[in-house]
Amino acid sequence: MREAEADAGGGADGGDGQGGHSCPGGADTAAAPASGAPPPHAPGPGRDAASAARGPGMRPHIFTLSVPFPTPLEAEIAHGSLAPDAEPHQRVVGKELTVSGRILAIRWKAEDCRLLRISVINFLDQLSLVVRTMQRFGPPVSR
Repeated sequence: MREAEADAGGGADGGDGQGGHSCPGGADTAAAPASGAPPPHAPGPGRDAASAARGPGMRPHIFTLSVPFPTPLEAEIAHGSLAPDAEPHQRVVGKELTVSGRILAIRWKAEDCRLLRISVINFLDQLSLVVRTMQRFGPPVSR
C-alpha cells in the first residue's frame, strides 16, 4: 500500500524521499546483499546520502519548462509571484526561474525523481493560481 501511495505522489512518508519507490535510471540505492554487507556506495566522509545513493556515473534528473505569456510584463509579474517560493527540499531539488521576453523558463535539477515530480506538481498548482489571478484582473497596466 505504501508503494502505491508513493507512486501516486502522496504517501505516508511525508514526501521525504525515503519511501519505497523506483526511478527509471535513477537515484535509488540497491538493497544490501543477503550476506548483510553494506551497499557498495554507502555514505562516507565527505559524501551525503543523496550523492552516495546516486553512485558514481549517475546523473541527476533535470526537467525544464517554458511558459509563454501574452506580454513580457506578464511574464515578469508571474516570475515575481513565483520566485519567492523556496523549495522545501533545497538540498536535493534545485529550481531556477528566468524570464526572457514573454517566456518564463523554469529548470529543476533533482537527485530523486519522486521529489522532482512533487516539486513540479506544486509549481504547476502555483502557476495555475497566478495565471487565473492575472486573467481575473485583466491585462496589467505598464509601470
